[in-house]
Amino acid sequence: MAILYMPTPFLISDLEIWIKASAKREKDQAISTLRSLHIVQRDALPTISLTPNFRSSLRLALEGGGDHNSFGVPSIHPIPSNIDLNYLDQYAQGKWDGILHFVVNSVGFSGGLGDRGSNGGPKQSVKDLMIRGHLVERRGGSSISITQAGFTFLLQEANAQVWTLLLLWLESADAVASAKGVDEALLEGLDSVDMLSFFFLLASLELGRAYDTDALTEARRNMLPNLVDFGLVYVPPTNTRQFFPTRLATTLTSSETTLRSISAGFAAAGNPTSSTAEGSSSTGGAPDSSQDKSSIIMETNFRVYAYVNSPLQIAVLGLFVDLKYRFRGLVSGILTRASIRRAVDMGITSDQIISYLATHAHEQMHRVAASAHKPVLPPVVVDQIRLWQLDTERMLATSGFLFKDFDDYKEYNEICNFADDIGVVAWRNDRRGMFFASKVDQIKDFMRTRKKANESK
Repeated sequence: MAILYMPTPFLISDLEIWIKASAKREKDQAISTLRSLHIVQRDALPTISLTPNFRSSLRLALEGGGDHNSFGVPSIHPIPSNIDLNYLDQYAQGKWDGILHFVVNSVGFSGGLGDRGSNGGPKQSVKDLMIRGHLVERRGGSSISITQAGFTFLLQEANAQVWTLLLLWLESADAVASAKGVDEALLEGLDSVDMLSFFFLLASLELGRAYDTDALTEARRNMLPNLVDFGLVYVPPTNTRQFFPTRLATTLTSSETTLRSISAGFAAAGNPTSSTAEGSSSTGGAPDSSQDKSSIIMETNFRVYAYVNSPLQIAVLGLFVDLKYRFRGLVSGILTRASIRRAVDMGITSDQIISYLATHAHEQMHRVAASAHKPVLPPVVVDQIRLWQLDTERMLATSGFLFKDFDDYKEYNEICNFADDIGVVAWRNDRRGMFFASKVDQIKDFMRTRKKANESK
């Protein structure tokens, strides 16, 4: 903010005055991140400045100006009587449940204990997006299985899940622009910058209010069908000239959401809870999930008892627990070497399993652990889960770039220290004069600058 209105670039030497000597590493990492995001740029002289596009956009956002319909244009058409907050919440939840059911059911778990749900699932375009985003993957021909990223996706809160899917959509838009050209991508409404701007516009809209579709640009109107598939927008079939943002859209910029998620506990699809139209801060059809969230009892003999009714939570447990019995409001099973290895083969890590069990541990386990000053989960279970994973993993691969064969030790030391300062060194060996870095762009710039400086001497 300090350099936003500066008429000339900011001297690096002046910036150094603001920074403590002990924080030089953090400063270099921050500048490196800002440069990679094209927020700041290093000029020829030892100066730094904001990029022109970011400077003008931030000034416009702070000062206002222009007629951009920044908060949407309310629709003047009559609203159908059946559309209220409860209806929109049920609609959005049905769409999102279908997506989550697809991720969970991709496991192919057929123990007979988890209801695969009656939801028809997402459209093929959404399924293809999740496959391209590696939330699920095809294995052995046509079968689809969950991945480590997919399991992490299931454990996120609902708004984080939405952002994960939207970011995958942005990446897909960039891929289309690279393959087909920018002009054709724009015709399909796949300009990633405009898409991101539209997401933030949706987050600023009022829940339950109808907005004019005709006021949107053609590119944004082309985005609406995809947003309908995600459950972020509802378009009445009887009047496509208006659209309603759902709670999934209006909580995009919020750290919390009142819709359900796997970690908050799901209710069975099609079992809505009443909510009032007056209370915009009400649960909006989401049930009280406190019981489902703290529902798992883990014994030292590896037996698991979960007080849940949710088909999705039961299906998630089935990923790494050998489920044996199901009663009304209760399922039981056992952790086995085979069940853990099955989960590991799908890409789920032991730390994710342990985190899930600890997060959803019954409150009685928390009370006993607090009174006895012991961990919530039995240490013997935690250690064994990790050992079962180690049976299948003997080596960890890290992608990156190996730097070696330097002219002298001084060159190696300067370049390696620079890479270490910006936080990209994964491994180094000073004796052999080589290091391994996860990113290379900033290092290449430094090497070119260093070479020019040496040639000018």
